[in-house]
Amino acid sequence: MREVVTADGRVLAVEEWGTPDGTPVFYLHGTPVGRLARHPDDSLFTGLGIRLITFDRPGLGGSTPRPGRRVADGADDVAAVADALGLDSFPVYGVSGGGPHALAFAARHPGRTTRVASLAALAPRDADGLDWTARMMAGNVRTAEVALRDREAMAEHLGAQPSTPPRLPDSEAAVLSRPEVSAMLGAAFADALRPGIDGWVDDALALFGMPWGFDPADITVPVLLWHGELDPVVPVAHARWLAARIPTATLTVQPDAGHAGHFDATPAVLSWLLEGDRAAPTAAPASA
Repeated sequence: MREVVTADGRVLAVEEWGTPDGTPVFYLHGTPVGRLARHPDDSLFTGLGIRLITFDRPGLGGSTPRPGRRVADGADDVAAVADALGLDSFPVYGVSGGGPHALAFAARHPGRTTRVASLAALAPRDADGLDWTARMMAGNVRTAEVALRDREAMAEHLGAQPSTPPRLPDSEAAVLSRPEVSAMLGAAFADALRPGIDGWVDDALALFGMPWGFDPADITVPVLLWHGELDPVVPVAHARWLAARIPTATLTVQPDAGHAGHFDATPAVLSWLLEGDRAAPTAAPASA
């Protein structure tokens, strides 16, 4: 682990995977996990010659809390890590709660983003014309309701959760029960919540309760949106809203995939991130 100090004195905990001298790619994790979250097969990164860079969002794992943060604020944290590593421009991708943060970097730092991908990710809570919680699993509907109240209510809501990762619907079991996926997520969850739930609370408020602080329509670099049609965690309508909003976006919807299908989609997404101006890939077929 490496620590990067931001301009306002906060610490960001950073991890690197894959090929040390490879092509730098930033991965922005979902919630409630942290910098240890990634595709569980590290040979994927070495095989593609990727230097994968991850870091804990504020309050998670080894990163200093930043209460009241918005999704847009995460863009400057990506820039701070990149500056510390001496990186100018690079591709960025995020999964689930990390997807909006990847889009934020593309919107706020267009000259530093070559391409961006967002997998199984939420749309803004104030998205015009989107029934935000329609077809969403009950646990996330409840979190969305609490997020409109206050931080104390969210802390009470999440504090009542078990000490294991939140349970996802049985439809996700085929992917989540894979030993390598289960082991990676368990370790990432435990490390992220090691200092307590403050980072989880702030992530939930930013994603479920507040406007993002930027307009996705302002993104000018190529964007790939991937979503599973059967996703009960983040309904596919969120991806369709984003695709209609972002002029440079290509949307890939996989008919037989749920939320965790992003693991199987990741190899094709990484190839797209590295391909420059070639066409966006079709989704990789899901496997049990």
